[in-house]
Amino acid sequence: MTFKKRLKQYFSPVLCADLLKSKTMSRISKPGIWILTVLTMTGCTKTSVDLIVQNGKIYTVDSLFTVAESFAVNDGKIVATGSTREISETYDARQVIDLGGKFVYPGFNDAHCHFYGYGMNLLRYADLSGTQSPEEIYEILKKHQEQYGRNWLLGRGWDQNDWPGKTFPDKSRLDELFPDVAVYLIRIDGHAAWCNSRALELAGITAATSVEGGQVLLQNGEPTGILIDKAEEQVARVVPHPTPEQEEAALLEAQKSCLAAGLTSLTDCGVPLNVIRLMDKLQKEEKLKLRINAMMNPDSVTLDHFVKNGLYKTDRLRVGTIKLYADGALGSRGALLLEPYSDDPSNQGLQMEPAAYYDSICSLARQHNWQVATHCIGDSANRLILNIYGKFLQSTNDRRWRIEHAQVVHPADFDQFARYSVIPSVQATHAISDMEWAVQRLGKERLKNSYAYQKLLQQMGWLPNGTDFPIEKISPVLTFYAAVFRTNLEGKPEKGFQPENALTREQALRSITGWPARASFEELDKGSIESGKWADFVVLDTDLMEAPPAQVAQARVTQTWIAGVRLF
Repeated sequence: MTFKKRLKQYFSPVLCADLLKSKTMSRISKPGIWILTVLTMTGCTKTSVDLIVQNGKIYTVDSLFTVAESFAVNDGKIVATGSTREISETYDARQVIDLGGKFVYPGFNDAHCHFYGYGMNLLRYADLSGTQSPEEIYEILKKHQEQYGRNWLLGRGWDQNDWPGKTFPDKSRLDELFPDVAVYLIRIDGHAAWCNSRALELAGITAATSVEGGQVLLQNGEPTGILIDKAEEQVARVVPHPTPEQEEAALLEAQKSCLAAGLTSLTDCGVPLNVIRLMDKLQKEEKLKLRINAMMNPDSVTLDHFVKNGLYKTDRLRVGTIKLYADGALGSRGALLLEPYSDDPSNQGLQMEPAAYYDSICSLARQHNWQVATHCIGDSANRLILNIYGKFLQSTNDRRWRIEHAQVVHPADFDQFARYSVIPSVQATHAISDMEWAVQRLGKERLKNSYAYQKLLQQMGWLPNGTDFPIEKISPVLTFYAAVFRTNLEGKPEKGFQPENALTREQALRSITGWPARASFEELDKGSIESGKWADFVVLDTDLMEAPPAQVAQARVTQTWIAGVRLF
C-alpha cells in the first residue's frame, strides 16, 4: 500500500494534503514509522483556528470552480476548505457558524464604481433617479430646499430618456422656482448637468463660452442650462467644497450600503490625493473596512505625488492606476462615434482631451510601471485609446491596462484587446438600462457590436464587471442577473437583449469576484475562497448558480464578512 493510501486510512483528506506537502514526510522512506511520524507532527490534536463556517453550499470560485461545505479561518485568512466533516475533524474553532444550507460566495468586488461620489450624493444631493418628468423633479427640489435651505441646490440622477418626449429640459422653470439659489443637477451618467441662470452666472458661462471637450447647449442664442461633459466642470468648480468631516461621513455612509449589498472590495474610479489619504487614514483607524482599489485622478497634485512615491499598497488599499476619460456618455450624446448619431446627424460626440494628452499620460505610466484605465463609450473613443495603448504596449503583456465600459466597439477593433492584452472592464446593468433607447442613438447595425460582453470576454478569456454606481444601483446580484439573463426585472425582452452576448453563470460569478481582483493585480490575495486568501465572503439566501431568473433577481444578502469578521 502506498504512503498516500495509508495516510487516508487514518486521517482526513484535508490533513493528508497538508502532510503530503510537508518536507519532513517527503523524506520518510520506512513504512513502519509513517503513522508514528504523523502522530508526532500533529500531536494527536486538532489545529486551533478563529472561525469555522460549515453546512453551507460554498462556491469557492477557485480554478476548478469547486463547491465545498465548510472552511476554516485564522488570522483573517482562509486556512482550508472541504466538507463539514473534514474541517470539523481537523480544526477546532473559537467561533463556529452553521449556515443551515445557505449559499456562500467570495466577497463581491465591484470592478468600476464611484464610491466617494456616491457617499457625497447621499449627504448633499437630492435624489432624482427614477423620475418620470421634469415636474416630478421640481417637486423633489422644492422639498429638498425647504429641508436644507442652502445657497446651492444640488441634485443627481435625472434622465431625459425616461420622460415623455425624451428631450433635454431648460433652465426656465428652475429660474422661476429658485431665482436666488444656484441649481446644479447632474444627469444620471455624470456627463451632463442641468443648471439655472444663477449657477451659470457664478460659473461665468455665457453664450460665448467655449469649452474643449464639452458643450454649452444654446437656444435662440442663449444657454439653455444644459452643459455637456467638460462644460459642466465650469460649474462644478464653484460649488462649495465639502468639509473634511463631511468627506469622512460620506465614505462611512457609502460603506454601509456596500456591505449591505455584499461588497467587500471595489474599484473607485478617479480619486484625488486628499480623498485617497482620507481613505487610508480611516482604514488604519479601522473605521473603513472595505478593500479599495483607488484609481487616481490625473490632476497634477495627485500624479506628482504617486509618480514620485510609486505604487501604494496596504491590506485594504491599492493605488496603482491612472484613470482617464476619452469621451462622454451615450445617453447625453457625448460618446465619441466614428459616424454621426442616428438620432442627431450633426453630432459625433466629444473627445475629452487631445490625442497628445493621452500619449503623455501613457508614456508616463509605461515609464513608471503604472496601470492605465480609460473611460471609452463610443467606437471612435475605443479605437483612439486602443491605438494609443498599442503604441506603448506593442504586443501581449501583463501590464493589465484597461478600457472602462468598452460599450460600442467597431467590429475591426475587437481583436486589439487580445493583441495588446487590454482588459475590457464592463458594467452589465448598462445594457439593460440603455436597451430601450440605445438603438435610437446607434441604429441597428452599430447596436450589434455594443454591450458585447461575451465577445469581449473571448478576447482575453476574462473580464471584470461592475455597476458604475451611483449611475446604477449598488447590487452585484443585479450585475450577475443582467450579465446572464440580459432582461429587465420584469423578464423583458423574453429572449433577452442581444442574448448571444450573455455570460454563463460561472463567467458572471467570476466577473464579480476573481476577475476584478485580477484586474487590480490582487488575485493572490482575494477573489476566491481558498487557502491563503483573505476570508472575505458573502452569504445569500439564494443559489445564484441554480435558481430561476426571478429568484436570482430577488436574492438577498444575509451576511457580509471581511477578514473573518462579520460586518453585515
